Amino acid sequence: MIILGLSFYYHDSAAALIKDGVLVAAAEEERFSRVKHDSGFPQLAIEFVCRQAGVTLHDVDYVVFYEKPLVKFERMLLTAMATFPRSAAVFRESMQRWISDKLWIKSMMSRRLKVPRAKLLFADHHMSHAAASYFTSPFEESAILTVDGAGEWTTSTMALGRGNKIDIQKEIRFPHSLGLLYSAFTAYCGFEINEGEYKLMGMHPYGKPVHTDKIYELLQVAEDGSIWHDMRYFRYHYSTNDTLSTAFEEHFGRPRRDPKLQDKSLDPFFCDMAASIQRVTEEILLKMVGHLHELSGGMPNLCLSGGVALNSVANYKLLRQGPFENVYIHPAPGDDGGSVGAAYWAYNHLLDQPRGPALEHAYLGSEHSDADIQAFLEQHDIPYEKIDDDREFFARVAAELADGQVCGWFRGRFEWGPRALGARSIIADPRRAEMKEKLNAKIKFREAFRPFAPSVLEERANEFFDIPDAQKHFPARFMLYVAPVREERRADLPAITHEDGSGRLQTVYKATNPAYHGMIEEFGKLTGVPVVMNTSFNLKGEPIVESPAHAFNTFSLSGMDLLFLNNYIVRAEHKKKIAETRFHLRHEGDSVTQMVS
Repeated sequence: MIILGLSFYYHDSAAALIKDGVLVAAAEEERFSRVKHDSGFPQLAIEFVCRQAGVTLHDVDYVVFYEKPLVKFERMLLTAMATFPRSAAVFRESMQRWISDKLWIKSMMSRRLKVPRAKLLFADHHMSHAAASYFTSPFEESAILTVDGAGEWTTSTMALGRGNKIDIQKEIRFPHSLGLLYSAFTAYCGFEINEGEYKLMGMHPYGKPVHTDKIYELLQVAEDGSIWHDMRYFRYHYSTNDTLSTAFEEHFGRPRRDPKLQDKSLDPFFCDMAASIQRVTEEILLKMVGHLHELSGGMPNLCLSGGVALNSVANYKLLRQGPFENVYIHPAPGDDGGSVGAAYWAYNHLLDQPRGPALEHAYLGSEHSDADIQAFLEQHDIPYEKIDDDREFFARVAAELADGQVCGWFRGRFEWGPRALGARSIIADPRRAEMKEKLNAKIKFREAFRPFAPSVLEERANEFFDIPDAQKHFPARFMLYVAPVREERRADLPAITHEDGSGRLQTVYKATNPAYHGMIEEFGKLTGVPVVMNTSFNLKGEPIVESPAHAFNTFSLSGMDLLFLNNYIVRAEHKKKIAETRFHLRHEGDSVTQMVS
């Protein structure tokens, strides 16, 4: 049986395809369209997942959308009526979008995909989140917690998964939302909502949680973690462009931070505010999982999902301080992952099919062969070197890193989800303290305080990070934990050790990414440190690269020293002048057209 799952029309549109219970392919539309957080219909992603699976849309048994548009429309309509006349602008704008597009999703999908309406199914938003995590987990039964901004009405659920069924037990409803609360402080501290939450998380170690009491004055939090917002302080339920009311700024005694200044200083007040909302978020989540553990009758396993599950600082604390023995988080816990969850909900829960295997890696995107890469390089007269022997190649990469080179690493199928996991990564030597500033300023062109992630061999992770039994922690494979760097190893890893002594690690498994593992292994032999500094292969404001053309374009526009495309090597001195070689990329069917300006 073949199921296609889709998510779109909010942010991070995506498509996923499962075949007889196995997740064969999944990808965000932005990787192909090159539009960051692309929210449009994921035509290119759909074409990719079908091509990867070797099927056509005619072969697909069901197409499943990740939420229920009519229920969401009800929430938009009733919220606007309840807050009128303040909601007049948002009502007018949202009705234009809904009447023109969103109300007719079923008809549009049937027309564009050329499938009968009987093949179209619609899952509940938070059920999609729950299914994405539970049905790809290694657990036969598990407690499930979903937390995000908002779905149709729901903002958080507690559920129990047993076998191929999920039973939602409790929910919190809009406008009361832990995800929207965190986003409100993201806006207050000068970052963009749905884009800057991870910046807020990265900023929090520079402050102290001195404002937690004032934050709790905006809320009521019960012992089970359910929350109620005093809506006098918020405007997201009736405003098109503003999250916070004047009362919010008066309550904290400071106007919101000017976004234009965010790159220039770490304002102590806003660093304290970031630390405070991070602390409150963690405390509320710990209450939630504590109650869920009781509700489950003491189940040892927890599945997390929803956008809040991207808070890798909180995730680690739930593992270490929460009541559950094991935690699993899908590599794309946000709305993009809803495409996977929608497909699994239909396959397992609705159609009663048996569970498939656990998702042991996130390499579900497209890949490019040696022939593709060589053709691209030769077509554009780009000088290259190729080392055919893998072990010799890995040793060469390790030597270049140890010599202080910053390198683009492009190999295999790209990663599902927002993290670069050694398929589309920029890599460097984590032993060099200057690398953090160099990568932020000259490679990524982003805020100086932003940390970088370490990729570490799974079998040696606990030597460098506080993560015992690393092999059992699936979220660490997907870079979803921020763990303490062991104190005695911090001097070895200055470039990836954050202000509070932590690192957002990725454990690298030989079985699932042998090339990346082999390269890090060689670096470890050379330096004694089997860890490389890893960040996503993109520039600020752009999606992670998908093709050799994207990779070379990013390489050309940044200060990287070397580009590794499979076993092909391009050096910085072989870059053509950017004015002569800037690639403007667009897709035409299955092909990429490079247009030289």
